[in-house]
Amino acid sequence: MVEQVFKLAKGKEKVIEKVIHDENVHYNHMILNNGEGLPEHFSNSTVYMTVLTGTLSIGLGDEPVNVYESGTLLKIPFNVKMNVKNLHDEVLELLVIKAPAPQN
Repeated sequence: MVEQVFKLAKGKEKVIEKVIHDENVHYNHMILNNGEGLPEHFSNSTVYMTVLTGTLSIGLGDEPVNVYESGTLLKIPFNVKMNVKNLHDEVLELLVIKAPAPQN
């Protein structure tokens, strides 16, 4: 078998899983319920964030919080303050890809 196979978590409970973390890419999968989110932090690489289900509320830099529905892909530059939250009733599911992979 040449390929590597990875399984993503299913369900509605909070999940923040590091699916692939190697020298090329960081590929993360997240499931967040209403009121859940990530600690405020700065992007440590270019971040590609795909909203699979639900609605993402995200504050970037000093901008007000913006809202993005499922089917949206965001490209967030390196070293931007990020405040990621689910402020809605529906479960939020995200794919978060960092490329190139952070060096630290």
